[in-house]
Amino acid sequence: DDPLINKMHIKMSGCPNGCSQHHIGNIGLYGASIKAGERTIPAYIAHLGGEYDSGEVAFGTRLKSRLPAKRVPDAIERILRHYQERREGGEEFNSFVARQETGHFEGLLADLAMPEEFSLQSMNHFIDWNRSEPYQVIRGEGECAV
Repeated sequence: DDPLINKMHIKMSGCPNGCSQHHIGNIGLYGASIKAGERTIPAYIAHLGGEYDSGEVAFGTRLKSRLPAKRVPDAIERILRHYQERREGGEEFNSFVARQETGHFEGLLADLAMPEEFSLQSMNHFIDWNRSEPYQVIRGEGECAV
């Protein structure tokens, strides 16, 4: 049990509209997609280092790479483990993030961000959470656009 991790906020939304306020979470994620050949993989774009607890509001830094949705739990676990292993003393997450170059985290997650070729073994990555059919982008009015 790590009190510095327990106080962090992870915010996640299935679209870029910001309802979950992903941009101000210590780790924030919003929905996107990745083209893999003729198919599409459900994905997320991450922000790191957002803040709203201290009375100051700061947007997190957006990472360039997109993470396949089914790899997001591994990505979060890897980021948190990396933070635990390399922080200085009681350094909080946002201070740790600020000490790193953005490319540092992109390198840390590079193998998770690579889309796979579609095959029977990788088919699970082409199906979104709680779905049974391959993912496809459907554009339309969202529930928050009312």
